[in-house]
Amino acid sequence: MTQEPRGERIAKWLGRTGVASRRDAERMIEEGRVRLNGQPVTHPATFVTEQDLVQVDGKAVSSPDRTRLWRYHKPDGLVTTHKEPEGRPTVFASLPEGMPRVISVGRLDLNSEGLLLLTNDGELARRLELPSNGWIRRYRVRVFGVVDEARLAALAEGSVFEGVRYGPIDAGLDSRKGDNAWLTVSLREGKNREIRKVMAGLNLHVSRLIRTSYGPFQLGTLKRGELEEVPGKILREQMPKGPEKSGSRTSASKPRPTR
Repeated sequence: MTQEPRGERIAKWLGRTGVASRRDAERMIEEGRVRLNGQPVTHPATFVTEQDLVQVDGKAVSSPDRTRLWRYHKPDGLVTTHKEPEGRPTVFASLPEGMPRVISVGRLDLNSEGLLLLTNDGELARRLELPSNGWIRRYRVRVFGVVDEARLAALAEGSVFEGVRYGPIDAGLDSRKGDNAWLTVSLREGKNREIRKVMAGLNLHVSRLIRTSYGPFQLGTLKRGELEEVPGKILREQMPKGPEKSGSRTSASKPRPTR
Protein backbone atom coordinates (compact mmCIF):
# COMPACT_ATOMS: atom_id res chain seq x y z
CA MET A 1 0.00 0.00 0.00
CA THR A 2 1.30 3.45 -0.92
CA GLN A 3 1.71 5.67 2.11
CA GLU A 4 0.11 9.11 1.91
CA PRO A 5 2.71 11.91 1.83
CA ARG A 6 3.14 13.65 5.17
CA GLY A 7 3.41 17.06 3.57
CA GLU A 8 5.79 19.74 4.83
CA ARG A 9 6.83 20.83 8.30
CA ILE A 10 4.56 23.68 9.30
CA ALA A 11 7.35 26.07 10.34
CA LYS A 12 8.97 25.69 6.92
CA TRP A 13 5.56 25.92 5.20
CA LEU A 14 4.80 29.18 7.02
CA GLY A 15 8.22 30.46 5.99
CA ARG A 16 7.41 29.82 2.33
CA THR A 17 4.12 31.70 2.61
CA GLY A 18 6.00 34.87 3.57
CA VAL A 19 4.18 35.13 6.91
CA ALA A 20 7.48 34.91 8.75
CA SER A 21 10.91 33.34 8.61
CA ARG A 22 11.11 29.75 9.80
CA ARG A 23 12.66 30.92 13.07
CA ASP A 24 9.88 33.45 13.67
CA ALA A 25 7.27 30.83 12.72
CA GLU A 26 8.69 28.54 15.39
CA ARG A 27 8.36 31.39 17.89
CA MET A 28 4.73 31.93 16.84
CA ILE A 29 4.05 28.25 17.45
CA GLU A 30 5.61 28.47 20.92
CA GLU A 31 3.35 31.45 21.66
CA GLY A 32 0.25 29.44 20.68
CA ARG A 33 -0.59 31.68 17.72
CA VAL A 34 -0.78 28.92 15.08
CA ARG A 35 -3.66 26.46 14.57
CA LEU A 36 -3.97 23.51 12.19
CA ASN A 37 -7.49 22.43 11.27
CA GLY A 38 -8.80 24.23 14.34
CA GLN A 39 -6.31 22.71 16.79
CA PRO A 40 -3.36 24.51 18.37
CA VAL A 41 0.01 23.55 16.90
CA THR A 42 2.45 22.67 19.66
CA HIS A 43 5.52 21.58 17.68
CA PRO A 44 7.25 23.11 14.63
CA ALA A 45 7.77 19.63 13.14
CA THR A 46 4.01 19.20 12.68
CA PHE A 47 3.29 18.38 9.04
CA VAL A 48 0.83 20.24 6.81
CA THR A 49 -0.59 19.38 3.37
CA GLU A 50 -2.47 21.42 0.77
CA GLN A 51 -5.77 20.13 2.16
CA ASP A 52 -5.13 21.49 5.65
CA LEU A 53 -6.38 24.77 7.08
CA VAL A 54 -3.65 26.79 8.77
CA GLN A 55 -4.43 29.89 10.83
CA VAL A 56 -2.13 32.46 12.41
CA ASP A 57 -3.68 34.79 14.97
CA GLY A 58 -7.09 33.52 13.87
CA LYS A 59 -6.58 34.38 10.19
CA ALA A 60 -6.35 31.70 7.49
CA VAL A 61 -3.03 31.49 5.66
CA SER A 62 -3.06 30.72 1.95
CA SER A 63 -0.81 28.03 0.50
CA PRO A 64 2.62 29.25 -0.58
CA ASP A 65 2.83 30.99 -3.94
CA ARG A 66 5.78 30.44 -6.27
CA THR A 67 8.99 31.85 -4.86
CA ARG A 68 9.64 35.45 -5.89
CA LEU A 69 12.40 37.96 -5.16
CA TRP A 70 12.52 41.73 -5.66
CA ARG A 71 15.28 44.33 -5.63
CA TYR A 72 14.17 47.46 -3.80
CA HIS A 73 15.96 50.79 -3.47
CA LYS A 74 15.22 51.62 0.15
CA PRO A 75 15.24 55.36 0.89
CA ASP A 76 16.53 56.55 4.24
CA GLY A 77 13.84 57.34 6.80
CA LEU A 78 12.12 53.92 6.59
CA VAL A 79 12.50 51.08 9.08
CA THR A 80 12.75 47.47 7.94
CA THR A 81 10.10 45.98 10.18
CA HIS A 82 6.47 44.91 9.84
CA LYS A 83 5.35 46.18 13.24
CA GLU A 84 6.54 49.61 14.32
CA PRO A 85 5.27 50.54 17.80
CA GLU A 86 6.81 54.02 17.56
CA GLY A 87 4.76 54.76 14.45
CA ARG A 88 7.74 55.38 12.16
CA PRO A 89 7.19 54.73 8.42
CA THR A 90 8.14 51.23 7.30
CA VAL A 91 9.50 49.71 4.12
CA PHE A 92 6.50 47.41 3.84
CA ALA A 93 3.90 50.17 4.12
CA SER A 94 5.67 52.01 1.30
CA LEU A 95 5.40 49.18 -1.24
CA PRO A 96 2.98 49.39 -4.20
CA GLU A 97 -0.57 48.08 -3.87
CA GLY A 98 -1.00 44.51 -5.05
CA MET A 99 2.33 43.31 -3.66
CA PRO A 100 2.10 40.00 -1.79
CA ARG A 101 3.23 39.88 1.81
CA VAL A 102 7.03 39.95 1.73
CA ILE A 103 9.90 39.89 4.17
CA SER A 104 13.37 41.35 3.82
CA VAL A 105 16.65 39.54 3.32
CA GLY A 106 18.64 41.13 6.11
CA ARG A 107 17.92 44.71 7.11
CA LEU A 108 18.94 48.29 6.58
CA ASP A 109 18.54 50.65 9.51
CA LEU A 110 16.45 53.82 9.53
CA ASN A 111 19.21 56.08 8.22
CA SER A 112 20.66 53.65 5.68
CA GLU A 113 19.59 53.38 2.07
CA GLY A 114 20.21 51.32 -1.04
CA LEU A 115 19.62 47.73 -2.07
CA LEU A 116 17.19 45.70 0.00
CA LEU A 117 16.10 42.27 -1.22
CA LEU A 118 12.47 41.35 -0.58
CA THR A 119 10.88 37.91 -0.97
CA ASN A 120 7.54 36.21 -0.40
CA ASP A 121 9.42 33.13 0.86
CA GLY A 122 10.79 33.15 4.39
CA GLU A 123 12.80 30.01 3.73
CA LEU A 124 14.56 31.71 0.82
CA ALA A 125 15.29 34.75 3.00
CA ARG A 126 16.90 32.50 5.60
CA ARG A 127 19.07 30.80 2.99
CA LEU A 128 20.24 34.06 1.43
CA GLU A 129 21.22 35.40 4.87
CA LEU A 130 23.40 32.41 5.79
CA PRO A 131 27.02 33.48 6.45
CA SER A 132 28.16 30.19 4.87
CA ASN A 133 27.16 31.58 1.46
CA GLY A 134 30.13 33.92 1.70
CA TRP A 135 28.17 36.57 -0.16
CA ILE A 136 29.73 40.03 -0.11
CA ARG A 137 27.58 43.02 0.90
CA ARG A 138 29.06 46.18 -0.60
CA TYR A 139 28.41 49.79 0.51
CA ARG A 140 29.25 53.34 -0.46
CA VAL A 141 29.89 55.26 2.75
CA ARG A 142 30.30 59.00 3.24
CA VAL A 143 32.23 59.89 6.37
CA PHE A 144 33.21 63.08 8.14
CA GLY A 145 36.64 63.23 9.72
CA VAL A 146 40.28 62.53 8.93
CA VAL A 147 40.66 59.20 7.11
CA ASP A 148 43.74 57.20 8.11
CA GLU A 149 44.20 54.86 5.14
CA ALA A 150 46.54 52.54 7.06
CA ARG A 151 43.95 51.99 9.81
CA LEU A 152 41.29 51.57 7.14
CA ALA A 153 43.33 48.83 5.44
CA ALA A 154 43.94 47.12 8.78
CA LEU A 155 40.21 46.43 9.11
CA ALA A 156 40.74 43.54 6.68
CA GLU A 157 42.37 41.62 9.54
CA GLY A 158 39.38 42.08 11.84
CA SER A 159 39.04 44.66 14.60
CA VAL A 160 37.89 45.24 18.17
CA PHE A 161 36.09 48.41 19.27
CA GLU A 162 34.55 48.96 22.71
CA GLY A 163 35.04 45.29 23.54
CA VAL A 164 33.22 44.01 20.45
CA ARG A 165 35.13 41.91 17.90
CA TYR A 166 34.31 42.49 14.24
CA GLY A 167 35.21 40.27 11.31
CA PRO A 168 37.26 41.31 8.28
CA ILE A 169 36.08 44.44 6.47
CA ASP A 170 37.54 45.61 3.17
CA ALA A 171 37.47 49.40 3.10
CA GLY A 172 39.11 51.80 0.69
CA LEU A 173 39.16 55.55 0.14
CA ASP A 174 37.47 56.64 -3.10
CA SER A 175 37.56 60.42 -2.83
CA ARG A 176 38.11 63.19 -0.33
CA LYS A 177 37.00 66.81 -0.18
CA GLY A 178 37.87 68.74 2.93
CA ASP A 179 36.74 66.75 5.99
CA ASN A 180 34.33 64.64 3.95
CA ALA A 181 35.29 61.43 2.18
CA TRP A 182 33.62 58.61 0.27
CA LEU A 183 34.63 55.03 1.02
CA THR A 184 33.80 51.67 -0.51
CA VAL A 185 33.19 49.13 2.25
CA SER A 186 32.63 45.39 1.81
CA LEU A 187 31.88 42.68 4.34
CA ARG A 188 30.58 39.12 4.31
CA GLU A 189 28.82 39.00 7.65
CA GLY A 190 27.77 42.04 9.58
CA LYS A 191 26.61 42.78 13.10
CA ASN A 192 23.91 45.35 13.82
CA ARG A 193 25.09 48.83 12.69
CA GLU A 194 28.58 47.38 12.24
CA ILE A 195 29.87 49.86 9.67
CA ARG A 196 28.75 52.86 11.72
CA LYS A 197 30.32 51.48 14.90
CA VAL A 198 33.60 50.51 13.25
CA MET A 199 33.90 53.89 11.57
CA ALA A 200 33.19 55.58 14.91
CA GLY A 201 36.11 53.54 16.28
CA LEU A 202 38.26 55.21 13.63
CA ASN A 203 36.93 58.65 14.69
CA LEU A 204 34.82 58.89 11.53
CA HIS A 205 31.17 59.88 11.54
CA VAL A 206 29.00 58.17 8.90
CA SER A 207 26.75 60.76 7.28
CA ARG A 208 25.46 58.52 4.49
CA LEU A 209 25.43 54.75 3.96
CA ILE A 210 24.24 53.16 0.71
CA ARG A 211 24.19 49.41 0.06
CA THR A 212 25.09 48.85 -3.59
CA SER A 213 25.09 45.05 -3.74
CA TYR A 214 24.11 41.92 -1.82
CA GLY A 215 25.94 38.91 -3.22
CA PRO A 216 25.29 38.79 -6.99
CA PHE A 217 22.35 41.20 -6.79
CA GLN A 218 23.10 44.83 -7.63
CA LEU A 219 21.36 48.12 -6.85
CA GLY A 220 22.15 49.15 -10.42
CA THR A 221 20.05 52.03 -11.74
CA LEU A 222 17.07 51.56 -9.41
CA LYS A 223 15.79 54.92 -8.23
CA ARG A 224 14.90 55.65 -4.60
CA GLY A 225 11.69 53.79 -3.72
CA GLU A 226 11.77 51.79 -6.97
CA LEU A 227 11.05 48.06 -6.95
CA GLU A 228 11.94 45.47 -9.59
CA GLU A 229 11.31 41.73 -9.55
CA VAL A 230 14.23 39.40 -10.24
CA PRO A 231 13.29 37.06 -13.12
CA GLY A 232 12.75 33.47 -11.97
CA LYS A 233 15.53 32.13 -14.23
CA ILE A 234 18.10 34.50 -12.71
CA LEU A 235 16.89 33.70 -9.20
CA ARG A 236 17.39 29.96 -9.82
CA GLU A 237 20.85 30.58 -11.27
CA GLN A 238 21.94 32.69 -8.31
CA MET A 239 20.68 30.41 -5.56
CA PRO A 240 23.58 29.40 -3.28
CA LYS A 241 24.57 25.76 -3.41
CA GLY A 242 23.38 23.61 -0.55
CA PRO A 243 21.43 20.49 0.36
CA GLU A 244 18.23 22.36 1.23
CA LYS A 245 15.48 23.04 -1.25
CA SER A 246 12.35 25.07 -0.93
CA GLY A 247 9.51 24.62 -3.37
CA SER A 248 10.76 24.04 -6.90
CA ARG A 249 14.00 25.96 -6.51
CA THR A 250 17.25 24.40 -7.57
CA SER A 251 20.78 25.40 -6.74
CA ALA A 252 22.98 26.56 -9.47
CA SER A 253 26.47 27.16 -10.50
CA LYS A 254 28.63 30.22 -10.23
CA PRO A 255 26.83 33.47 -9.39
CA ARG A 256 26.43 35.95 -12.23
CA PRO A 257 25.75 39.55 -11.13
CA THR A 258 22.35 40.99 -11.90
CA ARG A 259 21.84 44.56 -12.95
